[in-house]
Amino acid sequence: MKRNLLARCAALAFTALLLAACAKGGDDDDHADDAKGVALVTTAMPVQRSFHDNVAAWGSAVADPHRARAISFAHGGQVVALQVSAGQTVRRGQPLLLVAPDPTAHSAYQQAQSALTLADGELKRTEQLAAQHLATASQLAAARKALADAQATLAAQRALGGGAAQETVAAPDDGVVTVLSVALGDRFAANAPLLGFMPAHALIAELGVQPDAGAQLRVGLPVSMHGVYGDGKAFDGKLVMVGRAIDPQTHLLPVQAQLPAEADAELAAGAALQASIQSGNYTAWAVPRAAVLHDEQGDYLYQADHDKAHRVEVTLRQPAGDTVGVLGKLDAKLPVIVQGAYEVDDGAAVRQGDSAAGSEPKP
Repeated sequence: MKRNLLARCAALAFTALLLAACAKGGDDDDHADDAKGVALVTTAMPVQRSFHDNVAAWGSAVADPHRARAISFAHGGQVVALQVSAGQTVRRGQPLLLVAPDPTAHSAYQQAQSALTLADGELKRTEQLAAQHLATASQLAAARKALADAQATLAAQRALGGGAAQETVAAPDDGVVTVLSVALGDRFAANAPLLGFMPAHALIAELGVQPDAGAQLRVGLPVSMHGVYGDGKAFDGKLVMVGRAIDPQTHLLPVQAQLPAEADAELAAGAALQASIQSGNYTAWAVPRAAVLHDEQGDYLYQADHDKAHRVEVTLRQPAGDTVGVLGKLDAKLPVIVQGAYEVDDGAAVRQGDSAAGSEPKP
């Protein structure tokens, strides 16, 4: 009797468990039916933000042509000593090279010196004759003029270096010897460049941009530059010149940008540079990059409107970064679909995931 009672109780417990399992399975089926055809998406709120266009530029750091100079002599000569090398940093007054004057210049100086001695003697004789009334006032004036001319000629020859056995070329300021145009023993003509000199803090960025970008540029626009090699430290400057003629060698439009004084410590003259020019500001919708899609009709995105995906045609205005800028008729009150945007169509039912609801794009 007791054994039968235990068997019945066990059967009733098994039946109860089976019914509970069936009821639970029915609830899962109902939940699956509710979610059938509804895409799970994450969203972000679109915000209006200021963006700027960037124009890429390439070039190098060079000596500012308005401050760099070529050092030369007004007379010929011969290099008898070199005390610097190209690229060397020098201090104001430091000897750079030693020059012996050209023999022709030295001969001209000696002739001028002889002419001065003769003119001085002629004036003294004429003054003596004039005191004895044996020379006219006109002759005395001519003698005085001849002496003055001889003095001026000698001074000019002295300035040309004819009177010195050797001349020292010294650095006019703190800076860098950019070019050395002569070698030891070279003879050079008058006004021939001996070396190129760039004062300290006189670097400028000589850049080139694509010709079609020239219309967007103007003097004063901010420029961010960094060296191509090394750690790539960035320097901020501004445009100081925008060309209007294509460079025949690079086929780029030349522009120049100011470099800050601290760039001298990081960049050598001739260092290759890459730059980005901020050409203009504008306002656009800031949305996550993953929200923007593209098909044969162009760029678009979806906004969640009452749990329905609504397609909005946009123009991708600023594609750089994790947050991009788009132009279009977005509703500022409706979130933009980010994750899951590829899985929906216009008018499709969607539901937002809890983790990303209400999120906004990073500035």
